Amino acid sequence: MSNAHNNDVIVVGGGVAGLAAAVALAGAGAKVTLLERRPYIGGRAYSYEHPAIEETIDSQHVVLGCCTNILDLCQQAGMAGSIRWYDELTFLEPNGRRSVLRSGSLPAPAHRAVSFLRAPMLNLRDKAGIATGMARFLRGYPVSDSESFATWLKRTGQTDRAIRHFWEPIIVGTLNDTFERCSLKYAGKVFHESFLRSAEAGRLGIPAAPLSEFFTPVADHAQRKGVDLQFRAGVDRIEQTPDKRWLVHSGSESYATSSIILATAFKQTQELLASLELSTESNARRSADFEKFIAAPITTIHLWYDRDITDLDHAVLLDTRIQWMFAKSRIRRWPAQRGSYLELVISASWPELKMSREQILASALEEIELFFPMIRQAKLLKSGVLKEARATFSVVPGLDAFRPHQATQWPGLYLAGDWTATEWPSTMEGAVRSGRMAAGAVTGDTGRFMAAETPASGWMRWLSRI
Repeated sequence: MSNAHNNDVIVVGGGVAGLAAAVALAGAGAKVTLLERRPYIGGRAYSYEHPAIEETIDSQHVVLGCCTNILDLCQQAGMAGSIRWYDELTFLEPNGRRSVLRSGSLPAPAHRAVSFLRAPMLNLRDKAGIATGMARFLRGYPVSDSESFATWLKRTGQTDRAIRHFWEPIIVGTLNDTFERCSLKYAGKVFHESFLRSAEAGRLGIPAAPLSEFFTPVADHAQRKGVDLQFRAGVDRIEQTPDKRWLVHSGSESYATSSIILATAFKQTQELLASLELSTESNARRSADFEKFIAAPITTIHLWYDRDITDLDHAVLLDTRIQWMFAKSRIRRWPAQRGSYLELVISASWPELKMSREQILASALEEIELFFPMIRQAKLLKSGVLKEARATFSVVPGLDAFRPHQATQWPGLYLAGDWTATEWPSTMEGAVRSGRMAAGAVTGDTGRFMAAETPASGWMRWLSRI
């Protein structure tokens, strides 16, 4: 082991959480090495060149105005302009009918009320039930995560159409699971933060570049801060020395450090922690805790046409397996002669994991034509299907009790990742928060690097308790 491999902090994992932790600590003056097993950064928020079609694809990630920590990180890295912002959300029915939710002149929480009342996708009874349900989130959302969203929908008497045309596309699209496996706490958080708190908090931001390219400025920013970023450096095991320092073993290399942040997925974290000596009882308890985490899949279908087939940059698709359409050629401002590129997103896509790519593509092409009949005049040039079996984790009821805090029972060992105790679901914002919280725990102040929350506006300044 060389003295050159002595560090103040080793961050294991170059995903969004690891990058956030490394930037924060390096900015505070620490000597940081970041070890990433892949040849690129971003973790699950990545893009790659599809070898068969020679196109760069990813699974679309979005941010909201309430995602203050990732937006602050983007601002620090000089990439805030790489996000395309939208103030309205379009819901499409298979017959082509549009319902647009947009902010108006009324103060929050009524800023979308006028467009909501005009939305043809719902009738008056549907809207009354939704309004009554949303009123329960005015002051916040439950502290406990014990109840499922499915139970709440039944308890509040939501109509079938309100569920299909409002609650389902939003919750399945954001939390990536069924109502039974989404806790009311995090469903309530989605609606409180993005629909009620303020118009600014609910703005939709979409990266205007492939994700690896999008996050490259963050990696560059980290290196300017002095972070030693090592690619293809997978960590085999960690060990604590008799003097309470740490050794991180990566292939033939070993790194000595006083602090480690494991910014890895829960399965990899479980494997690395298993190498530490604990009692049989402690190992069994820790293993049982990790088993509470469920990975949830997302499937995306990528379509390239010879022309534009819609005037929308994005839309929520109703009464179909597909929750979202992103016209990435429009979001990325392609010239018209380049044609169009659509990404279709199927959240909670367990059935698709068992289907062939040909079956998924055929079903998607049949469904998308119902929403965009102009496709019949367009030529499909290329297509691809991306299955991500472990895209997110499910915020199942009761999971909060098993989400670990950033500081562990081992002095000098910290955890990061959207699955840790962040009070957020599985999002890029949750990942950045976890990284910054872990960095703060290293310095003795968990909140040291956290960005301020988006303030409530309008009437919500008095109504909201959060």
